[in-house]
Amino acid sequence: MDEAIESKQVNLSVDGDETGVRYLTGGDGPPLLFLHGIGMDAATVSWRYALPALADERTVYAPDFPGHGASDKPRRTYTTDYYVDVLSAFVDELGIEGAGLVGISMGGSVALGHALDGGDPDRLVLVDSYGLGGDAYWRSGASVALRVPFADSMLWGSMGMGSRVAVRTSLRGLAGTTLPDDLVDDVQAAISADAMRTLRSWQRHEFQADGLRTDYSDRLSDLDVPTLLVHGSADPLLPISWSKRASEQLPDGRLLSVEGCGHWPPRERPEQFNQAVADFL
Repeated sequence: MDEAIESKQVNLSVDGDETGVRYLTGGDGPPLLFLHGIGMDAATVSWRYALPALADERTVYAPDFPGHGASDKPRRTYTTDYYVDVLSAFVDELGIEGAGLVGISMGGSVALGHALDGGDPDRLVLVDSYGLGGDAYWRSGASVALRVPFADSMLWGSMGMGSRVAVRTSLRGLAGTTLPDDLVDDVQAAISADAMRTLRSWQRHEFQADGLRTDYSDRLSDLDVPTLLVHGSADPLLPISWSKRASEQLPDGRLLSVEGCGHWPPRERPEQFNQAVADFL
C-alpha cells in the first residue's frame, strides 16, 4: 500500500457490541469512502490502487468490515443490514459528513442501503453491485448447498487456505480476460478461516429458497443521488443487466461497461477505473 495511506483503528458500537474496525485513510479534501465485498475481500484487496490514486483530491477511507482483514471477527450472524449499521456507526464515530461512497459487490449494496436509510452521500459509485436484482442463475444451487451439512464448506469459501494455486483457481472464475498476479497475492493474504466463516454466514442469510434477500431495485427511483454504475461486461457472478436496468431507474444514473472485465474492475482495470471515478467526482 502507498506510504501516503495509513492504517488506523476505531472501536464501533453495533447491535450493542463493541467491535474493533481497522481502516485505511489518507489524502486531503472532501471525504470518499470505499466499501469492499464479502469473503475474499478487504480494504487492501479491492482498493489497493484506488486509494492512493484518488487521495490526491480526496480524503479517502476504506474500512475492513467486521469478519474481514484486520478488523475483529466476532462469531455472529452476518447480514447486509448489519454492515449497513457498521457503515453508519463508522461515519458517525469519525464525524464524516456528505461523503462519496464507492462500493463493490456486497459493498455496493451496503452503500445503497445506507443512502436509502437516510444517509447523506454526496455521490455513489456502485461497482458490479449486489442488491440490484432479486435473483441470479447460481442462487438456487447455492441456497440448497448452504443448508446441507458440510456442503457449504465446498461452496465459494473452500479455497485451500495457504494454497496460492487454489486461490488462483477460484479467482479465475471471477475475473475476465486477465487475472493480475498481485490480486492473487492480496486475496491469499486476506483470506482466513474466520473470513470464510463470515462469508458462509452472510450467504446463508442472503441466498433464500425463493431469491436473494437484499434487492433494492424497487426503491431506486427514490434515490436522488448522482450515481455511477461500473460493471465488468464479463462478470460471471452478478449480471451487467442489473446495472443497466438500475442506470435507467435512477433519477441521475449513468453506466460504465468495462469491456472484457470480470467482477473486479478496480483490480483488473485499475487505471481505467480510477480515471472514471475521478472524472465522475
